[in-house]
Amino acid sequence: MTMLEASLLADLIVELPNAVRLQRLVHTLREHFRCGAVGLLRLDGDSLRPLAAVGLVHEALGRRFVIAQHPRLAAIMAAREPTWFEPDSRLPDPYDGLLEQHVGEPLPVHDCMGVSLFVDGQLWGALTLDALHTGTFDSNARRDLQRYRLLIETAVRVTRLEQENRSLRLSRCDAQSPQLLADEGEILGQSQAIRQLLSELEVVADSELPVLLLGETGVGKELFARRLHGLSRRRNKPLIQVNCAALPESLAESELFGHVKGAFSGATSDRPGRFDAANGGTLLLDEVGELPLSVQAKLLRVLQNGEIQRLGADKPLHVDVRIIAATNRHLPDSIRDGLFRADLYHRLSVYPVPIPPLRERGNDVLMLAGHFLELNRARLGLRSMRLSPAAERAMLAYAWPGNVRELEHVISRAAIKLLSRGASRTQILTLEPELLDLEGGNGQLAAVTPLPAADGAAGPACSMREAVEACQRQSILQALARCGDNWANAARDLDLDPSNLHKLARRLGLK
Repeated sequence: MTMLEASLLADLIVELPNAVRLQRLVHTLREHFRCGAVGLLRLDGDSLRPLAAVGLVHEALGRRFVIAQHPRLAAIMAAREPTWFEPDSRLPDPYDGLLEQHVGEPLPVHDCMGVSLFVDGQLWGALTLDALHTGTFDSNARRDLQRYRLLIETAVRVTRLEQENRSLRLSRCDAQSPQLLADEGEILGQSQAIRQLLSELEVVADSELPVLLLGETGVGKELFARRLHGLSRRRNKPLIQVNCAALPESLAESELFGHVKGAFSGATSDRPGRFDAANGGTLLLDEVGELPLSVQAKLLRVLQNGEIQRLGADKPLHVDVRIIAATNRHLPDSIRDGLFRADLYHRLSVYPVPIPPLRERGNDVLMLAGHFLELNRARLGLRSMRLSPAAERAMLAYAWPGNVRELEHVISRAAIKLLSRGASRTQILTLEPELLDLEGGNGQLAAVTPLPAADGAAGPACSMREAVEACQRQSILQALARCGDNWANAARDLDLDPSNLHKLARRLGLK
């Protein structure tokens, strides 16, 4: 048994978090093959998405590689045997500009190979290996990859089984409904704040409690609502979304609860409402704080008795609907101002779920940026597009008042601006801080705004550890700005040993 086989088998027989097992897998493979980068990608529809990688920049984990747009990935996926590309292959490499050793630069002549992976007879994804030195992947290396392929597939299978068992256990699925739960990749992020939130959603999803999603504009409340529904027992029933802010007051009651013929001028027939459409499933009331008071009273009746009354009808109807409400308002303030019913608030907020703003999610901003970079690369027909190290630091330092929605717009705007200045679509395009046009992004640390607690009291802005890390991050960014991005000078400026500064920067997500 080789050292690689022993290492892979050792990880298979111990209990490890899925992310840790897969990350250890790619690290072990890089050491064995002595290459620059290894990526483990899972097939997701017509795309491959990285689950674990080493040697690639952080934002690569947020990308979705459409197979048809990447000839090397298409060739790997089409073959059962390992695929090796000649060092001078003219096929574009999907990782151009994304290797840590060549950030933002086209890859020089290099070695590349990959292999498709199968789990339970089905095509699951691919493993890719890149080396900067030609001759790294000789015939022996290619035979090794084929030899160890079964162990790699076994590691993937074990990880998938553990995930399925955990999901099935949490959702109490029966044998007749073994459907896999919502794809964890739908919500991008690996920060502690997001991991904790997703774990909490798995638990509350299985209950029938109303859930109130709290969060600033642009944090993705709709995505989290969809995840709640997808993890619930109602996932095979409809999820109906209502934007309460877009409902005219005169039509809000009819839109939600329906009406009967003759209920008002123009009501020429019976019409069911959104509660009827969601019967058996879930109703998402987005921007619930905008509902008129008259409609709030009827909504309270649904929550109390499970009954709706169509406009103009004499008798109530029973509905079986789970309510998920979402708001960016501080509802206790609306109650104080007479704009929201206190009894409805307490009914809706049986389980309040605060969604963290982007500025509190650390390196997630880079992963999300990678996702939007790849979308824009494909949409605009570009060879490759990435962030410069200075742009990454600016993003980490920015407050993101518009959160994920603002990040998406910033990336799209910067890409178009770069092209309008004459950039070539055939080159690797690098976004610099000035293209991002981030106000306050020049080394200024994002201010952390506390999200109101469920009872109306202001919650703490952050823990002591988070406050210390925020201060350290700000000091490092400001020192780098003063020293022209020279790490050695920044270390002297901060009176730190250079190696300690690099370690601290890596821990804080600045490298």
